[in-house]
Amino acid sequence: MRRVLEAVSVVALIVLVAITAQAFYGPVRLPDRIPMHFNAAGQPDGWGSPKGLLFFPAFAAVLYLLMTVVSRFPSAFNYPVRVTAQNRQKLQNLALDMIAWLKAEVVCLFTAIEWSAIRMARQPHSGISPLLMPVALVAVFSTCIFHVFAMIGTGRASPHR
Repeated sequence: MRRVLEAVSVVALIVLVAITAQAFYGPVRLPDRIPMHFNAAGQPDGWGSPKGLLFFPAFAAVLYLLMTVVSRFPSAFNYPVRVTAQNRQKLQNLALDMIAWLKAEVVCLFTAIEWSAIRMARQPHSGISPLLMPVALVAVFSTCIFHVFAMIGTGRASPHR
């Protein structure tokens, strides 16, 4: 599953870069002022230069790379249970699965936000879905909660030494 999630993350990052490149170099020019922040109803409440769109792929790439580097050192993680020889591998697998899910969710979120901002810049009467942020937050927190509880269950199932 981690390989599929990694592929989703990479494809979403590529799409994000392509969306950004198309916004700057495509046939339809962006206006001088574009929506950069949205309220809870999905309406823009902050405006900025189109150059602000560069933040999305840059920050998504930094987060992606940071999570990729962190995932290389699962033995250094701080687990919610005592790590033993019996549960170490299971805990590390759960932590690596969680990071893979979070990477995919975060990069997809940045891609959706940028796509929505560009669409609203070109079609001012369109809006970002007010469900985008709540769904993203539920996805991220559910991923964390699920994996933490799975780690706690793993800790309880293995004998302490």
